[in-house]
Amino acid sequence: MSRKRIRDIRNEELIEATIIAVHKRGYGVVTMAEIAREAGASAASINYYFGSKEGLMEATMRHLLGKLRQAMVEGYATANTPRERLYAVMDANFSDGLYTVPQCSIWMQFWANAPYSPRLSRLHRINRARVRSHFLAELRALLPETQIETARQALQSYMDGVWLQAAQSETPLDPAAARAAAHRVVDLVTTA
Repeated sequence: MSRKRIRDIRNEELIEATIIAVHKRGYGVVTMAEIAREAGASAASINYYFGSKEGLMEATMRHLLGKLRQAMVEGYATANTPRERLYAVMDANFSDGLYTVPQCSIWMQFWANAPYSPRLSRLHRINRARVRSHFLAELRALLPETQIETARQALQSYMDGVWLQAAQSETPLDPAAARAAAHRVVDLVTTA
């Protein structure tokens, strides 16, 4: 196992501070100084590591996409059927390490700002294409061709809707309950 570099540790601290500060104040109004204060750092250090607020947001979203990818890999490792792989996709999006109010909040703000930033838009397109691909691959094995796209949209909309509600929650989230509910939705959508 390799040791983390100081720079990597500092980047993670700044990313975690970004998640908290953006959740508290909103991406549009939060300043680099506020994020730096949350991290116990200077705004100059954020500029040094990320170049700009947009660069910091991009790094934060890459960090969260990495967490999502890791949860997907772990879920797929034990999934043996198309339905289990659909559960794994949903489980990854409601994983303990990702499904928190501050992280749901920053995802929503990311999605809202992506159309106005080429860097964020690119990440958004990659993530949406990945999720779409995972859904379609498994749904093809479970449903007639005429039902696949509707089922994919239903699953995607459900997931997005739950995240939107979570971003506005005033109480801690229950990832296990969210995963169980998501499994029920998969079952409803894939029952012909």
